Amino acid sequence: MSDLKFRVKAHSENATKTVVKARGFEIIIDEPADLGGTDQGANPVEYILAAFCGCINVMAHVIAKEMNIELRSLKIKMAGELNPNRLFGTSFDDRAGYKGIEVSIEPDCDASPEVLAKWLEAIEDRCPVSDNLRNITPVSLKLKKKKLAEAMA
Repeated sequence: MSDLKFRVKAHSENATKTVVKARGFEIIIDEPADLGGTDQGANPVEYILAAFCGCINVMAHVIAKEMNIELRSLKIKMAGELNPNRLFGTSFDDRAGYKGIEVSIEPDCDASPEVLAKWLEAIEDRCPVSDNLRNITPVSLKLKKKKLAEAMA
């Protein structure tokens, strides 16, 4: 199968609220009030955890089916800690992102602990979001200037 390309478009509604369009979906990203936001949506780092949960869920079910595990349900808990000092420019001693992410997966199934260990290993190995969090992904930020004609309209 050839590579898949995913795209989103976004615009800011104010200093903390971003509206993202992904296919036919609208995602609201905002900060909580205690971080200067209007609390109209999860913040960017919460969306990272949410995306990771979603990816784990999909991969858990795909791999369970491949391994003939009857996965009746799945509960996922996730938490990450980050130091906000770099974000706010008060210190550059720590990284800006999560220092680590703890994931707890609770499957409702009858598989043995040995089978579940292989299942979990496959989830971690094949989950694209986990891969992006564990490995360096090249990112290229480019500045696009508004065309003069658009600016004068």
